[in-house]
Amino acid sequence: MGKLIYEGTIKVDFDDRTLAHLQLVIGNKLRRGEPFHFTWRDDISIGDGRTTVWLHPACGLVYKFYGGRKPQLNPAWLDALAFTANSQSGLYLVPEPAAPAANGEPDHDIP
Repeated sequence: MGKLIYEGTIKVDFDDRTLAHLQLVIGNKLRRGEPFHFTWRDDISIGDGRTTVWLHPACGLVYKFYGGRKPQLNPAWLDALAFTANSQSGLYLVPEPAAPAANGEPDHDIP
């Protein structure tokens, strides 16, 4: 389980794999100087609501990974997350789509 820390005060847990995808999408937007909203669902232990923060190039972000290995990135998920980040709603988590197979074929058995 990893942690995203915003401006030293807002701390939210994400699994390391999700956090690695978020780090890349957020980093790409901020590197281009593009501010945007990031919204996530809060854990039920703190009210089961949602939180939105305004991400901009000068904001303080820390990505804390607790796993020892760098997670494998799914290009399809990166694209899906980037699509939300570029929308009026801003970045929000979407379910991870299946990663394309290495040979370009779908990564599942066809009956």
